[in-house]
Amino acid sequence: MRVFAAPFGLRTRLVGAFLLVAAISAATTATLTYREARSAILQQAQDTAVDQFRDRIGSQSVTLPVDEEQLRRACRSLAREGKPHPWIVFAEYGAIRVSSSNRPTSDVITPELQAAARGNAHGSFQRVVKDGAPWLTVGMPALIDRGDGGQPTGLVLYAVMQLSTEEANVEAMVTAARDGALPALLIALVPALLAARSVLRPVRDLRRAAAGIGRGELDTRIEVRGSDELAGLARTFNDSSIKLQESVAELRQAEVRARRFASDVSHELRTPLAGMLAVTEVLDEDAAQLNPDTAAAVRLISAETGKLATLVEDLMEISRFDAKAADLHLDEVDVAEAIRKTLQSRRWEDRVQAELPEGIRAMIDPRRFDVVVANLVGNALRHGAEPVAVRLRTERQGAAERLVVEVADSGPGIDPAVLPHIFDRFYKADAARTRSAGSGLGLAITQENVRLHGGTVRAAGGPGGGAVLTVELPLEGP
Repeated sequence: MRVFAAPFGLRTRLVGAFLLVAAISAATTATLTYREARSAILQQAQDTAVDQFRDRIGSQSVTLPVDEEQLRRACRSLAREGKPHPWIVFAEYGAIRVSSSNRPTSDVITPELQAAARGNAHGSFQRVVKDGAPWLTVGMPALIDRGDGGQPTGLVLYAVMQLSTEEANVEAMVTAARDGALPALLIALVPALLAARSVLRPVRDLRRAAAGIGRGELDTRIEVRGSDELAGLARTFNDSSIKLQESVAELRQAEVRARRFASDVSHELRTPLAGMLAVTEVLDEDAAQLNPDTAAAVRLISAETGKLATLVEDLMEISRFDAKAADLHLDEVDVAEAIRKTLQSRRWEDRVQAELPEGIRAMIDPRRFDVVVANLVGNALRHGAEPVAVRLRTERQGAAERLVVEVADSGPGIDPAVLPHIFDRFYKADAARTRSAGSGLGLAITQENVRLHGGTVRAAGGPGGGAVLTVELPLEGP
């Protein structure tokens, strides 16, 4: 399973999320404030201008019909009194078009405003953006009062006022909000880091505790702080580690009892087995003089007694490894000669192809090395197929030389599903082999002996079929 590291750590994501929320909050607040402030500023300027314009028109004295010069003077008088900013006043009366400026008409006054001003006795106003500049336009009809309310006279006056000052104030607010955003985010970074630290501290504690459990430190516990979800997680972890520690302790006790039982049984069986083996040897010698049925029974008892003796010896050997009581008695040995002696003592020299170059010497325990070679070759002969080959060589790994012994057979090979378990105790890949001559401990004992020498043993399929078991040992000893 491939594990991909996250591009950003949890701390970065927490701080980023905190700053994102702060930025969104600041932007939302600034936007709403901007809209309200802008509306208030423009509304105030608009209301002041409309009220002032309406009052000034009411105070003007105009004699109807109005000539062009009189209307121009009225426009200039109104323009001088403009508030909150100077006005440019335009007037329409019939075909007459005059203003307080040198232009009789304005592009800022829209047809919509003109229609609204003529049709509404209270006048109308409109905000217009012309060439990027904001303007306020107010249209107000001049009325005449004959005692029955104001009546239109046909004269309409327009005030045009630029809102550049108000717009500058709005822009200043935007600039201030923008310039204040970065310091605000930097200030928000401090509580973000504190919050991330408070969240990540339990996570780090949990990671360290989990690593301790992985190393076998089952007494690892997490300090519980607070009562939030992370504290609940810490309590759950502590409860789980307590239960795991109790379970492992029970399993270890059961394993110790089982090993002690196997060791005790092996020792108890050893004495009666020695007597049984002596008797079976005598019976084997006299089997030829017995009737065929009795002779077959005697040979069966002798063979099964031999298997039982082998099993007891293997169990005792495994018990010594489990109790850390297995010792090495190292000696400088001619490895090729040691392998030949192993094959000769078991009468395998005619069944095994040995490739044993001379001159290879190593510091090994001769008895344990004999067990290693015998178990590997015996396993190949029993469960593989002949020819079986034993190859000896040395390999340089870094600055040190290592002894390499390979045992290969010509059988069907090893199922890939079996490979991880081939050195397990009592493991047999084929249920039909439960009555085989082996104890099921041979390869496990081989592995323990190799480890005792500081080496390794591995199994694999051969390039042309069959199985290959390879032992590597340091030449100079462990």
